Amino acid sequence: QAEENLRSAVNRYRGKFICVVEGAVATNYGGAYGKIGGRTFLEIANDVCRKAAAVICLGTCSSYGGLQAAAPNPGGYKGIGAALKIKTVNIPGCPPNPVNLVGTIVNYLLLGKLPALDKVGRPLFAYGKSIHDQCPRRSHYENDEFVESFGSEEARMGYCLFKMGCKGPETYNNCPVAKFNDGTSFPIEAGHPCIGCSEPDFWDKMSPFFVQSE
Repeated sequence: QAEENLRSAVNRYRGKFICVVEGAVATNYGGAYGKIGGRTFLEIANDVCRKAAAVICLGTCSSYGGLQAAAPNPGGYKGIGAALKIKTVNIPGCPPNPVNLVGTIVNYLLLGKLPALDKVGRPLFAYGKSIHDQCPRRSHYENDEFVESFGSEEARMGYCLFKMGCKGPETYNNCPVAKFNDGTSFPIEAGHPCIGCSEPDFWDKMSPFFVQSE
């Protein structure tokens, strides 16, 4: 019944709906690493996404492939845009912030167009600045005040986490502003270095996560 409802809705509202996708798509071996109702993820995505007015990828997996795309990536996992060779609006993050999704959809509903995007398909209103430039610990970075071990006095004082592997200078997202859980906190504020989860290929390019960047 669910599969029939999907097919019916996609055909009835062809070109008039926004498709929000979660999860990466396996492309090797005919997409056999992922199936629903006997159809591969690749087949379903190709059918549904090409009939949408706009495709929004929610999370780093649907945006850029996610952890399952880490080398050597035997399943050939890719984000929707790369797998289908279509334009997508990417809302990466692991997890993504719902504020950024809602903002993107409201922009489309009110203005009739998608928001301005950066070179990797992210809305500039949310991903236009680095974590580092918005970080509440930035003043400690400028003053050479760093945490060098978890649980230390420097950690308790909220010093900069750069030497603990924080990828904030290389990561673009609005985490310090939007935060999570209704504005409660975000990783750096909670004492954990940013791991760059909204960047393409962060699983390979940003690791090891707890080692200072060059």
